[in-house]
Amino acid sequence: MEENTIFGQNQSNQQIFGAVPPQQPQENQTGIIQPSVQDTTQANTVGAPPPPQPPLETPSESQQNNQGNSFPFVKTILKIFLGLIVVGTLFFLFYIFVLPRFINNKNEKVTITYWSLWEDQKVIQPIISDFQKQNPNITVNFVKQDSKKYRERLDTRIRNGTGPDIFRFHNTWYPMLSSFLAPLPSDVITAKDFKSSFYAVTQKDLVKNGAIYGIPLEIDTLALYINTDIFQAAGINPPATWEEFINDARMITVKDEKGKIKTAGVAMGAYSNVVHAPDIISLLFAQNGVNPNNISANSQKAAETLDFYIAFAQGDGNIWDKTQDSSTLAFSRGNLGMYFGYSWDYFTIKAMNPNLKFKIVAVPQLPDQSKNIASYWVEGVSGKSKHQKEAMLFLKFLTNKESAEKIYTETSKTRDYGEPYARVDLADSLKDNSNISPFLLQARSATSSFFVDATNDDGINSKCNTYLENAVGSILDNGSSETAVQTLSKGISQVLSEYGQ
Repeated sequence: MEENTIFGQNQSNQQIFGAVPPQQPQENQTGIIQPSVQDTTQANTVGAPPPPQPPLETPSESQQNNQGNSFPFVKTILKIFLGLIVVGTLFFLFYIFVLPRFINNKNEKVTITYWSLWEDQKVIQPIISDFQKQNPNITVNFVKQDSKKYRERLDTRIRNGTGPDIFRFHNTWYPMLSSFLAPLPSDVITAKDFKSSFYAVTQKDLVKNGAIYGIPLEIDTLALYINTDIFQAAGINPPATWEEFINDARMITVKDEKGKIKTAGVAMGAYSNVVHAPDIISLLFAQNGVNPNNISANSQKAAETLDFYIAFAQGDGNIWDKTQDSSTLAFSRGNLGMYFGYSWDYFTIKAMNPNLKFKIVAVPQLPDQSKNIASYWVEGVSGKSKHQKEAMLFLKFLTNKESAEKIYTETSKTRDYGEPYARVDLADSLKDNSNISPFLLQARSATSSFFVDATNDDGINSKCNTYLENAVGSILDNGSSETAVQTLSKGISQVLSEYGQ
């Protein structure tokens, strides 16, 4: 730590009836013999024999047939009648079984269930009320869920057919929920609109094979909290680079005569008592060119990054150690100069100590770059929903610009500010709010990682974090960082393969 190296490098590191007409009778020659011209005189004389009688007429075969079919039009009428019956039956079946699939029965009442996590119903209810006024046949059943074991409960309920139609999920959960999430049709949001309205990190996390699987209501990034009293007393400004960060952390650290830390410069180096430790390490990985989801691709830099992180809690020049209080508690008590946190940590700290003076700034960067870590929540539609059409309609309404503004306004009625807007086109409206603007400014250059905490998930996040914690622990116990990274890489590969990654 004394050498002031950063991530193991020098400070300069840088997609169809017609009936056959009845036959006309054949010419029936009767065979009547007319008297010849010569005999006409004789025929008129008295005593002349009478003319011979014509033979009895025998009906032709054609006439015999027609006598048996005196009414040929009867067959025609019968065929028409039978045809009408067939056509009527087909129309009836079409009307009953086919037509309802294409025509929305405006008299049908539908109830859809929406599972949320953080907002109270009074925040979302104005949005639901506006939606139901426009869609009086759709009722939205809002249910605020407990965050503990939420993902497992969601998984179980969707599988047994009792799950919600719309639900919230973390941006890293797609691998665990991919079989449940319904792709969003273009009448909800087009790829073009999604790209222009939301941050780039959401494209990476929520667009799979060209399909969009969710829309966020908020965005959040890891930022740096500064104790202003401590910094003013030391006469220093918040750090912009890692070099400045190291120097500031050392300067404001205070120890007693036995070397025990009384005021820590920053909470880094250990794991269990550093809130957001996996997020901080993800930030360091990203800035040092290590893909947090593919550590083996650059294991050497991964080892250097872990060494850099651990150094804050090692040796006589340590700035933090595993005996310290939880970093959130330490910061709220005024015993910590710098704290890495998300936007919602503001309210936790304020609840612990309303009088604490602090400010929020962007995290340190290496020269000539800007890389950050995002952790946020998303609204999705269940592929198992029996009312997907109505659920999609509500999702579109819930995530539009006007609804986002209304949710922020409702939230701000009960606390200092609402959640940072997920929509890029609303960011400027918060640029003058110093408590929220740093999170939004960083969102433009943010990436995501499976190494995040606060998801309360016994799945991909917690499993990855367990391997990461073991790696940090082994190095703190004087183990090799290279060996720790090898073990970490194998563990992460196993976890990701379990979820098809």
